[in-house]
Amino acid sequence: MAQDFSGQVAIITGGSDGIGFATAALLAKRGAHVVICGRRAEQLDKARAEIEAEGGSVEAMQLDVTHYDAFTALVERVTQERGRLDMMVNNAMSTHYAPISDLTLDHWRRDFAVNAEAVFVGTKAAMKAMSAAGKGSIVNISSTCGMRAAAYMSSYSASKAALMQFTAVAAMEGARQGIRVNAIVPGQVNTAATMEYNAMAPELAAKTADAIPMGRGGEPDELAEAIVFMLSDAASYITGVSLPVDGGKSAQLYLPS
Repeated sequence: MAQDFSGQVAIITGGSDGIGFATAALLAKRGAHVVICGRRAEQLDKARAEIEAEGGSVEAMQLDVTHYDAFTALVERVTQERGRLDMMVNNAMSTHYAPISDLTLDHWRRDFAVNAEAVFVGTKAAMKAMSAAGKGSIVNISSTCGMRAAAYMSSYSASKAALMQFTAVAAMEGARQGIRVNAIVPGQVNTAATMEYNAMAPELAAKTADAIPMGRGGEPDELAEAIVFMLSDAASYITGVSLPVDGGKSAQLYLPS
């Protein structure tokens, strides 16, 4: 039976579309109050309206997670106003696609600012809020690019690898406080951005999907189910884990046919 999250409070960065929105919608459907954050006001308003239309309890907050003081203040405000913070999903991401010879230092820094530093800031603020209650769950969203090399994605891959190691350390520090910290590691996911890219290069998209053992990309709802499981009491003895949800891609030993 799916867990009832009634009365619980969750913050989800990058929550206006894709994996973040699917997670927010699922948590709201199961009774949680969700606070979704993102940079695009129009997309946030659309996401909030969709969740409310299904009867969910939701707030939408415009936020760039690299504005670290504002991010910390948001976590503190939600905790104070709601009297608790049960769940945090650090999902906001940045990626730059270029060979190392062309990648700028600003691009490198931006990917680390969003994918690693903001995760540190959000996790730190959430752990502080959760420690008072002696319970909480944090899920950080990584990528299979943080486990395996992908050409032209050096800054993204390195920052996602850093995120996973940080997740493990945070789990060790939070364990005796009742705070679980885990990472979900998606492979290719059929978000709106991915589908738009695939439409521009359908042959490449087909080859990419065929290279996944299951023969397809994942759906945002499939990632949301894994995230919500990790957040739930059903995963009460799981912490420090980076769980691939990638159709088997990270387990695959490539051999040419």
